[in-house]
Amino acid sequence: MLRIAMSPTASALLRVLIERGGAPPDRILLMGIRSTDWQSLTFIGERHEIQLRIPGAGSGAVAERLCANLAEAEFEIPGGIVVDIAVSRGPTRQADGAVLIDIEALTIEE
Repeated sequence: MLRIAMSPTASALLRVLIERGGAPPDRILLMGIRSTDWQSLTFIGERHEIQLRIPGAGSGAVAERLCANLAEAEFEIPGGIVVDIAVSRGPTRQADGAVLIDIEALTIEE
């Protein structure tokens, strides 16, 4: 099994996004993730770029649940706060029926 290195905050963000999709965890596949350190004068955090793939029957419904009102959603992440999150690309239907979604988020430390 391939393990992708990611920060605890990125890992927690991925978990809540998968839960938001309302499908079994193995239905939403992580295609890529990149987190970079971020800071302002008063906050420290990370910027995240996440690429997800949802294969199989019902992928459109899962993508719809995951993306619905994403910018207004509140997330509980241990030690962090999601201050900005949005779908940056997609949902995009592929020829095989899978749906691709790119999400960008900014998290700060509590």
